Amino acid sequence: MSHVLILGGDGYLGWPTAMYFSARGYEVTVVDNYFRRHVSDELDIGTLYPVPTLVQRASIWHQKTGYEIKVVIGDLSDPELMRSLFTGKDLNYQWAIAKNFTAPPHTVVHYAEQPSAPYSLMNYKTANFTLSNNLLVTNNLMFAIKDLSPDTHVIKLGTMGEYGTPNIDIEEGWLDITHKGRSDRFLFPRQGGSIYHTSKVMDTDLLWFGCRIWDLKVTDLMQGPVYGIETEESDIDERLKTRFGYDELFGTIVNRFITQAVIDYPLTVYGGGEQTRGYLNIKDALQCIHVAEQNQAKPGELNIYNQIMETFTVNQLAELTQQVGQELGYDVKINSIQNPRIEKEEHYYNPSYQGLMELGVKPHYLTKDSMKEIFKIVSQYKSKIRKDVVFTGVKW
Repeated sequence: MSHVLILGGDGYLGWPTAMYFSARGYEVTVVDNYFRRHVSDELDIGTLYPVPTLVQRASIWHQKTGYEIKVVIGDLSDPELMRSLFTGKDLNYQWAIAKNFTAPPHTVVHYAEQPSAPYSLMNYKTANFTLSNNLLVTNNLMFAIKDLSPDTHVIKLGTMGEYGTPNIDIEEGWLDITHKGRSDRFLFPRQGGSIYHTSKVMDTDLLWFGCRIWDLKVTDLMQGPVYGIETEESDIDERLKTRFGYDELFGTIVNRFITQAVIDYPLTVYGGGEQTRGYLNIKDALQCIHVAEQNQAKPGELNIYNQIMETFTVNQLAELTQQVGQELGYDVKINSIQNPRIEKEEHYYNPSYQGLMELGVKPHYLTKDSMKEIFKIVSQYKSKIRKDVVFTGVKW
């Protein structure tokens, strides 16, 4: 089976992706610089439960399954580290049974970016880090593949936030335009609502350049917010569960609302609450990556899919959380607070998102039952949840 390299393999999606591919017989290597761990310590925000280090996770995974996930700890904004992942030169495995370098990766899954819109706008330093890290890692990856492994396929995690909230239907990445009697095809107009989202727009532009000029093969997945904890692989051992953030900076909205409900913290609805976005279960995020790996872009091609399964307003999510929480015995209150973000609170939103399902993804929809499963897990850690980090009011 082919070799999959996962950049950002310690993250909320990175680690479950590593296990997912490993369990299916792929050779897997993960790389991470522990940014999320370091910034969580620096800002004192933590996670729902302790998460073993990447090296420890790989060891536990091998003990339980017999499969190996090789681990490299390092900063991918360093171009030489990135290039070593394709050549083996000076490559330092932090954990691997077999230290020998195998073939360059057949596929690279690129998660290695600072993923938080609020963090990107805390101050100029966090904005600078977001831009420098996200763009340098992408640029380093692009040049490494161009120079060393041109047959490697890149799956880059984009975001639906690149599109913003235009007053027209959002197509899957591309828009056909007729202007003054002439027609052409362009990337769908982007209008990111934060420094983070803007860095992702630049990522797309960088990789589209690489496809046009160097015949790179890239699939860009415009993902909506992900929710959930458990996957088929994490059920093997509770220590293999992915990290679960519930704070304002790194917690996604469904996970945050459920955590707030469990600790009797009024659900934080920003402004009018009619902001509409697309969402997906963590199990579907893994399916989408796998489908993208199985349906690779051709040389010079940038495939773009909108990676969501359904859309909700913030109010709809808050109301569903309240209903489920009340059925489980929680007194869930909803609190509309002044919106700390500059964004449209009422807007048209009609994205296309059939591409991945047409390739075989089977959606897990957000229902009362699926939300109850998350409630049950979060409730186990109720005594350890800190109310002081739920909302601190980062504004822009």
